[in-house]
Amino acid sequence: MKLKPPQTLDTCDSIGGLVMSKELQMRAAINQKLIEMGERERLKELLRAKLIECGWRDQLKAHCKEVIKEKGIENVTVEDLVVGVTPKGRALVPDSVKKELLQRIRAFLAQHST
Repeated sequence: MKLKPPQTLDTCDSIGGLVMSKELQMRAAINQKLIEMGERERLKELLRAKLIECGWRDQLKAHCKEVIKEKGIENVTVEDLVVGVTPKGRALVPDSVKKELLQRIRAFLAQHST
């Protein structure tokens, strides 16, 4: 699902737009809280460590090399590589890593809810 840009209450013409706007506002508020408390950086470090530990980084590196070999080093831009590799990179993240991050975010929010 593609997220729409935030809308104000004045410009929303449907309930769907209002719901999406509230969802985006909630995401922004959660992200801000994570940043303010330093938890976002801790989560990023945890994610990096887990991805290296499970071999994700090596798998993605190998996939990048394959894409470059197929297209030729002279014909690949960084943007092409990112666009071509991102879907596979997301798909390769183990469910256990996603679940652990989600649990940590939920625990953080429960501990710091106002």
